[in-house]
Amino acid sequence: MSPLTTAAPGAPVVDLDLADLRRDPYPAYTELRRTAPLAWVPSVGRHLLTRYEDIVHAEKLPEVFSSREEGSLLLRTVGPNMLREDEPNHRRLRSAAEPPTRPRQVRDLWAASFERTAHELLDRIAGRGGADLIADFAEPLVAANLALVLGLRTASAEDIADWSRAMMAGNSNYADDPDVWLRAERATRAIEGAVAEAAEAARREPDGSVISSMVHADGPVELAEIQNNVKVIIGGGVNEPRDVFGVGAWALLNRPGVLDRVLADPASWKRVFEETARWVSPIGMYPRQLTQEYEIAGVTLPAGSRVALVIASGNRDDSVFERADEFDVDRPHRPHLAFGGGPHFCMGAWVARHEVSAIAWPLIFSRLKGLRLAEGATASDSDSAAGRMDGWVFRGLTSLNVTWQAA
Repeated sequence: MSPLTTAAPGAPVVDLDLADLRRDPYPAYTELRRTAPLAWVPSVGRHLLTRYEDIVHAEKLPEVFSSREEGSLLLRTVGPNMLREDEPNHRRLRSAAEPPTRPRQVRDLWAASFERTAHELLDRIAGRGGADLIADFAEPLVAANLALVLGLRTASAEDIADWSRAMMAGNSNYADDPDVWLRAERATRAIEGAVAEAAEAARREPDGSVISSMVHADGPVELAEIQNNVKVIIGGGVNEPRDVFGVGAWALLNRPGVLDRVLADPASWKRVFEETARWVSPIGMYPRQLTQEYEIAGVTLPAGSRVALVIASGNRDDSVFERADEFDVDRPHRPHLAFGGGPHFCMGAWVARHEVSAIAWPLIFSRLKGLRLAEGATASDSDSAAGRMDGWVFRGLTSLNVTWQAA
């Protein structure tokens, strides 16, 4: 079914500037939830669904709100993949790839290496007394961890990070910038070569990695399927944990009283992770295409309609989360949407939770004594000497400049 590229009859049309969304999408989301919870946005070329309950409802109906959107940016960037598949093909691919990312495997196979890499990165910067914790710590940490879990033994952390940035730029290239597409194309070709080499090695000697798991799956998985799904995992597997790390560390450094309480209760790092992912969702939206006519948020959408489930907006819905715009690690538990839901719940969620909340945050605050934001940052300033928040399809700090007492 061909996707529709115009507003559904009766749908409100709301003009939003993409540059404004990149700077700060949350004011626009607040207004959309209040006045037009399903609205056609011409600059995005789809309807935005912004209320929590509507998003959850749509996620429970994958047979209506299909992941297989024709012409999606993700498909253009990486090719057919499990995120843009419905059942049963989605289940076949996910079952092949998922086992190495389950909680027990993360703990038993990967955790020790994750911690060792974190210490090595901190060893490099500890004597400097200052660093950008995104570029110098978080990004190389999660990239190295991801290379390990995927089984890309010949790819460096820098390779993984560069590939991820190029593909994520492609996945959010609603402005259709040709230079962005060129960088994404180069990255995907490099990944295909690295995966082909790793798959051949894993065929000879299984190693417990995602690529090895897919090579030796019960049902046949073609090399192109492995390559495309590794591309997807590289994208989310870097930006999600990196951005949760950065936003959470920034939030705590701006709230010394909260930080003191967290440091006194290490079990609370898990709450910090979930609240950070809710407060500033690292992935802000994902697309769906309707397979049939369906009414939601007071609008009847024809078959073929394009919809964005704006999970960043759902996670700030005041009807679900009291004082939703505030960072509050003590808020009553309500399931957030940052890792999606239903059959497409983020496969790497347990990897991200462990590497950030069990390793990265506790280590930076224990090893970097007197850790504080760089001069010029204030409690409400996310565009300062400390760093800048950016993005709406994907959102996080572009840098996190800090200082500490060098040993």
